[in-house]
Amino acid sequence: MAAGAQVPSGPQAPLPTTQLAAGIHIIRAEVANTEATRRDGLMFRKELPGNDGMLFVFEQPDVQCFWMRNTLLPLSIAFIADDGTIVNIEDMAPQTDDAHCSKKPVRYALEMAQGWYEAHGIKSGRKIDGLP
Repeated sequence: MAAGAQVPSGPQAPLPTTQLAAGIHIIRAEVANTEATRRDGLMFRKELPGNDGMLFVFEQPDVQCFWMRNTLLPLSIAFIADDGTIVNIEDMAPQTDDAHCSKKPVRYALEMAQGWYEAHGIKSGRKIDGLP
């Protein structure tokens, strides 16, 4: 969830999805591209299956920061530049207010189950294809 946002009372309904690719790995990502959907993110969700994630799309590149308040699942987040290059990846513990920020201005952030990037050998500098 984007830091500083107001807190919803329960999980948001599933959002429209898009298919992304990290090399041979296919990702089904819900797209959070409005202030309200970015604010709610994956809060209160109890599961995030396999290659599912949430893609946060921002209007313009900026340093983006996320926290985990009311997020029940441990997540890993990749901050992604306009060209699809992963700038940095951060692991985030559930239900914490610690800020996890991009190291450079980005337009995208992709949350996956914690450890997903490491398990698939995906690191900073890799490309994510299929971004809107």
